[in-house]
Amino acid sequence: MKLNEMLGTEFPFIQGGMANIATGEFAAAVSNAGALGLIGAGGMNPDSLRENIRRCRELTDKPFGVNLMLMHPQAKEMAQVIAQERVMVVTTGAGNPGEYIPIWKEYGAKVLPVVPAVAVAKVAQRAGADAVIAEGTESGGHVGELTTMALVPQVCDSVDIPVVAAGGIADGRQLAAAYALGACGAQLGTCLLVSEECPIHPNYKAALLKAKDSSTTVTGRIIGAPVRILKNQMARNYLSREKAGADLMELEQFTLGSLRRAVFDGDVNTGSLMAGQVAGMLHEIRPLRAILEELYQGGQRRMAELAQLAGER
Repeated sequence: MKLNEMLGTEFPFIQGGMANIATGEFAAAVSNAGALGLIGAGGMNPDSLRENIRRCRELTDKPFGVNLMLMHPQAKEMAQVIAQERVMVVTTGAGNPGEYIPIWKEYGAKVLPVVPAVAVAKVAQRAGADAVIAEGTESGGHVGELTTMALVPQVCDSVDIPVVAAGGIADGRQLAAAYALGACGAQLGTCLLVSEECPIHPNYKAALLKAKDSSTTVTGRIIGAPVRILKNQMARNYLSREKAGADLMELEQFTLGSLRRAVFDGDVNTGSLMAGQVAGMLHEIRPLRAILEELYQGGQRRMAELAQLAGER
């Protein structure tokens, strides 16, 4: 089944649930543009999550969802808010959503956990997930170890539910590759940051447009909390202290409030500019609809070209 058929969207795309970025307004804009918009609960509390869900409903009559980070200290309360508001699509990350899936499925919601490895995908399927989002280490923000190219086909081979590819998808060639690996659609994050509708600070967008292929790095590997961000002063200081053996408390001082500084204040020096490795492919700020259309049509063209090449052999 194609992702758009499962979700009732025009395009087979899910917007990543980026904390402090994926507001109700942004999720509604993505849904109105033809993909599935997600509200990122990561930077919210139960009350603000409820407000964002209701705001999103005011702004769109299209399908939308919520991303719940299970490591959030108020995850249990947020799971209840999602159920009370009858959100019809839920994605989860950083944990096993098994205890919450029954309350979401009770009213007919679809649940798609983000998974970084085969073992986690199998757990999600046993817990009742409708699909999984296999996210490779190319993505921005919190990352696993496996690349999208290696992860997606292994997850597809290990579960009987649909698999969505995430990490490193910003144009039609990468979308066609995701299909070739067995995915039914794609989750997008970094390429949507440079949309006109994205609420991040203009300085953040400018830094993304300046990025090259090697402009990202991963902090936190040594302490087991890897996060992919654009290289800047904060990243260099963090990595230097990390290699020198700094403890968790010292390292947290570098990152405390750093994402909010980047998103809201435009601090490109000490802020955490989360971005995936496709940042080097971003060259202009455009409307969401234009980004989604080009990505989808580019994928269709590339698959047609590949079919023609196969027919010539």
